[in-house]
Amino acid sequence: MLSVARQGARMPDEARIEVVEDRCQGHSRCVAIAPDLFDCDELGNVVLLGDGRVSPEALERARLAVLNCPERALVLREGGGA
Repeated sequence: MLSVARQGARMPDEARIEVVEDRCQGHSRCVAIAPDLFDCDELGNVVLLGDGRVSPEALERARLAVLNCPERALVLREGGGA
């Protein structure tokens, strides 16, 4: 599993996760990494839990989920424009 922790990195004011639904192939890596952010539907495809906002406590898990998605079906928007 990849780690994205950076010492001294500034936390964004807001982060939001998005799913590109037509890319998801149901690998469920995101669910394994961040079950507080993701779940699967009846076909095994990812669904967001909540409205997509990522808390500061969940930010590293969200980044890991994005990096570990083989289909690049997750997008993480960080910062004021999230």
